[in-house]
Amino acid sequence: MADKEFSVYMCGVGGQGLVLLSNVIGSACALSGMRAITGEQHGLSQRSGSINIHMRIGKDVRSPLIPIGGADAILALEALEALRYVEYLRPGGVVVMNSRVQHPIIETGEHVKDKSARYMDAEVVKTRLLQVTDKIATIDALGIARKAGNALTENVVMLGAMSTLDAFPVPDDAVEQAIKDGVPKKAVEVNLKAFKMGRQEAHGSLCNIVKCRKGFPEPMT
Repeated sequence: MADKEFSVYMCGVGGQGLVLLSNVIGSACALSGMRAITGEQHGLSQRSGSINIHMRIGKDVRSPLIPIGGADAILALEALEALRYVEYLRPGGVVVMNSRVQHPIIETGEHVKDKSARYMDAEVVKTRLLQVTDKIATIDALGIARKAGNALTENVVMLGAMSTLDAFPVPDDAVEQAIKDGVPKKAVEVNLKAFKMGRQEAHGSLCNIVKCRKGFPEPMT
């Protein structure tokens, strides 16, 4: 597993915990003796602006940036961001996308001008992504995070779903330890629960379209 290379392009908007997510994955790689390098672009993150993070895992990776068409997966914490950065996905790559849509101000401006205009939703995003890949899993990460006990754990829910991929080379126990080390002690239990619920959600939305690790899909509880 350690010899596998895996490039994931993570994207979302400010406040969704993308930087924490990359730190958790990076720490899990370190715990496993795996090489991982990242490149981050925050933009207007503190104003709900776009954030994107390049994460490359593998002993031979050198550049922190994923080339266009080079990502094995896109992990999108916000649906519109998956569409914004789909050019980074390789042919046959996987999109693991949160169903949440946070509409930008420019789109709201169009509605002020035209009352008949419709907001783009996750289904419209998926339809457009299907022009690039048919391997798209939509996760209601916010809903699952709330069930886990804290809406702020939607990023960990998404990580849980992605961790079921056979191509994802980081061991589960290392990811769980990195979560324990990376979040406040009072939030460890709820984050671990969110991670496991994200993995379970992959049963119906991911593992039926791509190869998952041995033992998946597992039933929802």
